[in-house]
Amino acid sequence: MGLKVYIVEDNPVIRENLVDTLQELADAETVGVAATEKEGVNWLTSHLPEWDLAIVDLFLQQGTGLGVLEACKDRPEDKKMVVFSNYATNDVRDRCVQMGVDKFFDKSREIDALIDYCIEISEQ
Repeated sequence: MGLKVYIVEDNPVIRENLVDTLQELADAETVGVAATEKEGVNWLTSHLPEWDLAIVDLFLQQGTGLGVLEACKDRPEDKKMVVFSNYATNDVRDRCVQMGVDKFFDKSREIDALIDYCIEISEQ
């Protein structure tokens, strides 16, 4: 069974490319997507057995990825959360780590690192 991924990303092009790339390179199944904070929080918190990894953008159609991280900070240890954002300043990275994110990836430079991380956790 492959890695089960939930994506919180409001840009449909990025979202579709991410779904395809994860499936092809990391043998990951996307179990759902959200474009808003509320959608992401509602699904992630009510479907805990159905996902292994949440990939969260910081800027969403409504709300923010920080709200998603906050709502999921007390998740079980085996549920991983990563931020995938263009807004990758040191301050933002530090804040996300304080909120319990497992990893932070810059969209413009670290897609390969995100894929490697997905492969790594799917093999655990």
